[in-house]
Amino acid sequence: MTFRTLAILAGACVAAKAAPTPTFSKDVAPLLQQHCQACHRPGEAAPFSLLSYQEARPWASSIQEAVQLRKMPPWFADPHYGKFANDRRMTEKEIETIVSWVKGGAPEGNPKDLPKPLGFVDGWNIGKPDLTVTMAQKFEVPASGTVDYQYVLVPLNLTEDKWVQAAEVRPGNRALVHHVIAYVREPGSNWMKSAQPGIPYKPKPGEGGNGEHLVGYAPGVPPNALEDGQAKLVKAGSDLILQLHYTANGKAGSDQTSIGLRYSRVPVKERIYTLAAQNNRFVIPPGDANFEVKASFEFGDEARVTALIPHMHLRGKDFLFKATYPTGESEVLLSVPHYDFSWQLSYDPVKPILMPKGAKIECVAHFDNSPNNPANPDATKEVRYGDQSWEEMMFGFFNVAIDANKDLRSILPQRRPAAKPAAH
Repeated sequence: MTFRTLAILAGACVAAKAAPTPTFSKDVAPLLQQHCQACHRPGEAAPFSLLSYQEARPWASSIQEAVQLRKMPPWFADPHYGKFANDRRMTEKEIETIVSWVKGGAPEGNPKDLPKPLGFVDGWNIGKPDLTVTMAQKFEVPASGTVDYQYVLVPLNLTEDKWVQAAEVRPGNRALVHHVIAYVREPGSNWMKSAQPGIPYKPKPGEGGNGEHLVGYAPGVPPNALEDGQAKLVKAGSDLILQLHYTANGKAGSDQTSIGLRYSRVPVKERIYTLAAQNNRFVIPPGDANFEVKASFEFGDEARVTALIPHMHLRGKDFLFKATYPTGESEVLLSVPHYDFSWQLSYDPVKPILMPKGAKIECVAHFDNSPNNPANPDATKEVRYGDQSWEEMMFGFFNVAIDANKDLRSILPQRRPAAKPAAH
């Protein structure tokens, strides 16, 4: 080894030793803003706040472990399939910054280096809503027992059509609210026609149907914020129907959920609509560790897919979205090899996926009803479709973008004429 080589190596060692320890103010706070603070702040889903050094410092070791194991930020897409605009993963460099910070004693640094705080408006992630509606009365949740799904009519009192670019559900009691889905009931609909505003209601025979999915809440679900020029249509005279799922946790309490809507400021070119490939006819045998359920959706006309949202319950194991085109070609759009019921995530492709007429979204899900699944409520029982968490669901939700003036019914699956009986 030459003297020159030794000198270079020695210089490199000195440089490495001289590398400054990252500080919270300069290096870590920007990462927490980008990846963590949407949930880790007062009133949100995370169990502790990370808005300041004083709040983050006691959790330094836990933060290091979570990012090294990639438990946080939550993101479950297999990186071999698809690229997503809302990819939450930290880069290796970002992870190393946090690891070095913790190993270096988690110093605060100079508070003057802190980035400008993010502007959360009274808790709303979408900014100040143009319209906020709240349940007319609180719903009392008992300390124990099963609480049936509650449906609550919330009038919007709109006198003209509105294009909603962003919407958000804010539960009044996150400890008791398992999920909320806000549906738009258009004027003239018979769905829950006897429901009274603010009073929990159970649909009666003959009042079936549903409305358009506007926005939902579950742990990990971000607000529904669309790009400029895209929006969901809420017609004049429409109401909201809230589907509320409460889970008793041993302590009685109440909830009064609110919904915030922010309208488009620019002309809307594309209407966004939520559809699903779904299957509610399955029976998962006791102890089955890899039960497969499939579902598909065929497009009646051209549309662009802008988001993919898998949904199962506690026995959900993995979920796959595949596109099959009229040419016979197919591709995997999203693979979630380790599904986590605690985090209901949306995966938004960087580039919308064009689905021509006749193309199909095909979904394949597997369920683990074995004793090896720590979340399994009871491995000795068969499991069927149902609303409650100990039952199961199989929905491959997806958002589509279509021309704002296009008839929405055109993209739905087309009914094929019944086959004629063979002549004798």
